[in-house]
Amino acid sequence: MPAERLLLLGVNHKNTPVEVREKIALSAGYDEPLTALKDVKGLKEYYLLSTCNRVEFLLVEQPGMNVESAIIEFLFGKDVKEDDARNYLYILEGQEAVKHLFMVAASLDSMIVGETQILGQLKVAYRHASKLGCTGPLLNKLLHKSFSVAKRVRTETLIGSSAVSISFAAVQLAKKIFGNLQGKNVLLIGAGEMAELAAEHLVGQGVGSVVVANRTLARALTLAQRFNGKAVSMDELVAQLENVDIIISSTGATDIILYKEDVKSVMRSRRNKPLFFIDIAVPRDLDPQLNEIENVYLYDIDDLSSVVEMNRAGRDKEAVTATRIVDEESLKFERYYQGLAVKPTILELRRKVEAIGAQELAKTIGKLSGLSEHDRKHLEKMISAINTKVLHNPLMYLKADSCMGRDNRDKKVATIRELFGLGE
Repeated sequence: MPAERLLLLGVNHKNTPVEVREKIALSAGYDEPLTALKDVKGLKEYYLLSTCNRVEFLLVEQPGMNVESAIIEFLFGKDVKEDDARNYLYILEGQEAVKHLFMVAASLDSMIVGETQILGQLKVAYRHASKLGCTGPLLNKLLHKSFSVAKRVRTETLIGSSAVSISFAAVQLAKKIFGNLQGKNVLLIGAGEMAELAAEHLVGQGVGSVVVANRTLARALTLAQRFNGKAVSMDELVAQLENVDIIISSTGATDIILYKEDVKSVMRSRRNKPLFFIDIAVPRDLDPQLNEIENVYLYDIDDLSSVVEMNRAGRDKEAVTATRIVDEESLKFERYYQGLAVKPTILELRRKVEAIGAQELAKTIGKLSGLSEHDRKHLEKMISAINTKVLHNPLMYLKADSCMGRDNRDKKVATIRELFGLGE
């Protein structure tokens, strides 16, 4: 009797280089891919998380099905061989999948441990999946549990006290290059959350001015007004390079928006003053060949890992405590999950034993004449007590911690079903 499987498949900044991640980034948002996943046979419940650093599928697979190949093709497309794709992919099952989700929610698997963005991203992804009816009882409970685990980690540790976001790491890198950001002029390409966070950090460092370029001018204007800056259209992008020092790009564009020749053409009018680019978009916004231009410095999202390392030491101690909390909560959920797996057999066993008791009681009462209501109730109590004692050891056997682990659990369920003739 095969059971449903809980699976997690994904790619992230640890396993997969940015040039591979950018090819599979789901820039169209959530609704389109979630709707397309409905065509994958064997999925009972599913959830998708897509950020600049990871794409993950959390799935409940129907009994007897195998969806791995279909999901890998969905993620990488038909042009990438499955064996090649698996080199960049992690596939986790059961408790390992639960623990990974909790680690992600608690920001223990992030490029910058302790950053707060990821929990918000998880919640946004869940809202889309829930709205489209993709999640069910198991994933709803698991995802809500991941939110409470993240909250517990924040409450019981100082993991976030020295944490920084990707945007702040970009600003730290700019400080490392320039030494001091006071008076430096900044161009933000894109007006989303990443750009807003970067602007907050930059203004805090005393930059001279902030210019926001965005495809939707109204959004650029809204962000620019927050920081007493100005908004420009994307058509003005190259012209703005003449007057800025730092460019942070974080659009949702699917192609390069600024090429080597574009930047090269303005360096003479700048009198070769340094230009510092940070590309925190996936797919990348900026031409990697920008680094070939003299006095032009380009860093992409993977380069931020060096900044992360500088902040890691202060969080290691808190991360140990946070990981212990994740382990503890993972075990609790595993017991719940394993309980769900054996529950149908427990209910079926209970119904069969109680049906046998009721049947034998009816036979006995039918043979006894003049039985009082008082005696009848005593017989019913006796049968109920016998049922309870008969069921005690099999139920303890199924519920025991030794039942942890799918293989062991399935063997125990099979043993009980064979011994008691369940399903016959």
